[in-house]
Amino acid sequence: MNEQEQEILRILQEECAEVIQAISKVFRFGLYATHPDTPKITNQVSLHQEIGDVLAMIDLLEKTGVVDNNKLVQC
Repeated sequence: MNEQEQEILRILQEECAEVIQAISKVFRFGLYATHPDTPKITNQVSLHQEIGDVLAMIDLLEKTGVVDNNKLVQC
């Protein structure tokens, strides 16, 4: 595995952790709750953003040949 592929996997790992954190906030405070520092961003919006980041990293992994989307669907 080359350095670029390793970096993409590291970022994906971080993004997955951020999805876990966003899900935890949904369970803890509710889907439509907001943080006082960001009153216009609900937990739902944050969850969408984090999942979008994961999907973007998966797309990069597919483009670099680390994963094959067709095989992902078969699993």
